[in-house]
Amino acid sequence: MKGRMLFIFNPRSGKGQIRNKLMDIIDVFVKGGYEVVVHPTQGAKDAEKMAKIMAEEVDLIVCSGGDGTLDEVVTGLMEIGASVPLGYIPAGSTNDFANSLEISRDMVKAAQDIVDGHLFSVDVGSFNEDNFIYVAAFGMFTDVSYETSQDLKNILGHLAYVMEGAKRIFDVKTYHLCVEANGEVHEGDYIYGMITNSHSVGGFRNLVGNDVEMDDGLFEVTLIKKPKNPLELNEIIAALINAYDDTDMIDAFKADSLYIHGDEAISWTLDGEFGGEHKEVNIKNRKQALDIFINS
Repeated sequence: MKGRMLFIFNPRSGKGQIRNKLMDIIDVFVKGGYEVVVHPTQGAKDAEKMAKIMAEEVDLIVCSGGDGTLDEVVTGLMEIGASVPLGYIPAGSTNDFANSLEISRDMVKAAQDIVDGHLFSVDVGSFNEDNFIYVAAFGMFTDVSYETSQDLKNILGHLAYVMEGAKRIFDVKTYHLCVEANGEVHEGDYIYGMITNSHSVGGFRNLVGNDVEMDDGLFEVTLIKKPKNPLELNEIIAALINAYDDTDMIDAFKADSLYIHGDEAISWTLDGEFGGEHKEVNIKNRKQALDIFINS
């Protein structure tokens, strides 16, 4: 017997496909030697609450859902300082974090990989009094994920984000910010910014560069300035698509901590969920703070 497992799943993520795989997944865990406690989430923050309640009573927590469900569980574990390892079965529309760790999209295989796999220690971000597992972002399109309905996500998948975001392209707000990192200050008018620990964001690879390590204690920081004309806009798009950083329109660098402040409170998204409005933000990398099972 390997021990006791808490299995938390979001029954609505990814077209609710886990409902057809649930018995097979549980069977994999039981055959793998686990006593399984199953908990379907009942609403917002329920996964976080259950992770806190059960962390000291189990040997492993497995969660299944989208990046938001994963974020809730990680937040719960970080807030209480729990050391219990984590397994993840992706079932969302985009699954950036799972893609970065090459976790299988086949849910039963992902379960088997948890049983057979090995632990990998990943970095976790702290954001003021909150946490994030792979991205903290502000500006253009960052509200798309939590304002796009679950039903639309389930029907259209990744296309839902693109459709929702396309509505905003001609109504972009600019933020004048100072970003302090690595002993330097970056100041400017930005339309978008992201602090990431992931190979892809919003399903798009290469936006954060090609040399991403998820356990090195460093974030990839991308700050996009406001374009003044179509040529500058094309320059930004080309730089993002081709993953090069020789444009003045994007401030891109690595850092283990940042202090960001501006003239007004701005809305942030943490792992695709609303992260509140903040005038000042302290972000720190908690190097290798979370042990997660992978099979790659």
